[in-house]
Amino acid sequence: MRLLVTAVCVFSLSTAFAQGKSPLIFDQPNALRYGATITPASAKAQLAVIAGEEMEGRETGTRGQERAAAYIISQFKEAGLQPGANGQWEQHYPLYRDSLETGTITTDGRTFHFGTDFYANVQETLNSTVEAAVVFAGYGIVTPGRNDYQGLDVKGKIVMVREGVPAGVPREKASPAEKAAIAAFRGAAAVLVVSRSANRFRLLDQEYLRKTDIYKFRDTSSRPGVYYITPAMAGVMMGRDSAQAERGLLPVTSPQPVQIRFAKKDLTLWPSNVLGYLEGTDKKDEVVFITAHYDHLGIVDGNINYGADDDGSGTTAVIEMAKAFGKAAREGRRPRRSIVFMTVSGEEKGLLGSAYYTANPVYPLAKTVVDLNIDMIGRIDPEHEHDPNYIYIIGDDKISSELRPLSESVNKAYTRFTLDYKFNDPNDPHQFYSRSDHYNFARHGIPVIFYFNGTHADYHQPTDTVEKINYGLLARRAQLVFYTAWQIAMTDTKL
Repeated sequence: MRLLVTAVCVFSLSTAFAQGKSPLIFDQPNALRYGATITPASAKAQLAVIAGEEMEGRETGTRGQERAAAYIISQFKEAGLQPGANGQWEQHYPLYRDSLETGTITTDGRTFHFGTDFYANVQETLNSTVEAAVVFAGYGIVTPGRNDYQGLDVKGKIVMVREGVPAGVPREKASPAEKAAIAAFRGAAAVLVVSRSANRFRLLDQEYLRKTDIYKFRDTSSRPGVYYITPAMAGVMMGRDSAQAERGLLPVTSPQPVQIRFAKKDLTLWPSNVLGYLEGTDKKDEVVFITAHYDHLGIVDGNINYGADDDGSGTTAVIEMAKAFGKAAREGRRPRRSIVFMTVSGEEKGLLGSAYYTANPVYPLAKTVVDLNIDMIGRIDPEHEHDPNYIYIIGDDKISSELRPLSESVNKAYTRFTLDYKFNDPNDPHQFYSRSDHYNFARHGIPVIFYFNGTHADYHQPTDTVEKINYGLLARRAQLVFYTAWQIAMTDTKL
């Protein structure tokens, strides 16, 4: 009987879309019954753990993130889900962190130190020890009308160039990366850029300077390192004073060889995305994704960034929906389409976890019907202080013309929020559409909705804490996502 009812509803859904009408809401009594299990009290209990002190801000690649993953797995198990990553709960992926151990430049018995006298991008600069003469190549520019390397042999040498460009040369030629590429093509062993701002980090914590943030790819190239030095330092190397060096009045070759030593300690990290799987029935090869990122900023300057709203609120919503769908499945109301509940890490590092998943999918992207992504749904932004019954909807019409009417019909039938599309504007200066994990699904042509409450004064601050969450709103917003997922997973409506 239930399959027959479903078939009738599916026909009605398809007919409604074809006629441009609001789609028929599927099995509303049971949707309400299971949606009602998502409560302010249960959300508060979840978030107290996720954004608690023990999680240490959940920075990707730290023990806090690992603790959060373990807790999410325990909740997915309790919900009755199955491991969703090829028989495992976690999809691990490699990230890297480098820590500088030695950074010195020595000439004529004088040693200059990284962070005090010069700087370099620790992530992009490879381990190297170079001892060679320095060759001054002006601005280091090569164009059809200018060649600063004319008559210079820089193979195996250290090239020194001035920052910027001379008059009449396009500004894009000022890029240190382009200058380094030109030097590398001619066989240079390293590049020194004479920069008036080279000592700008002098007052910063040296430990901070020596460590890079986590990044995605290990660099295996052999390009020369680029080091930013002051005019005074350039003058010492070339036997001139600082003013002469700043004006480019330098000899072609240094009177003394220069030694550069740059040594890093490499560390490989293995953070994870956590996937819980609820198998569907007759449409189980089609998959609905419900996502949120569970990482945050960790401990900064000794202060825990709790990330209660960003994105403890979304993580809480995913867990609460997993429990609601799990309960429905145990009681004989299993979805037709399979559902994957995925919490990802690496979002704050550049959407890295979701990028890894979509590049290495566990479930075929061609069979992934939709991604409903939740990132910050527990607060009220300043624009809605006097009318908190809202949620920002982003991306719902970018790929699918059917998703917005479905979303609006579900909202009208259940939650009656004001759906604010302000940040869905392609000209949105904040570009929120590309700033959360749904974007990596959208890049593969998968319809998405991004649910968002907007930013506030505590965004990315240690003050984003649990006592500032509006749990009534968090629960209702999570219910909106639940009802939308119910509508999609329980039917075969095309998106």
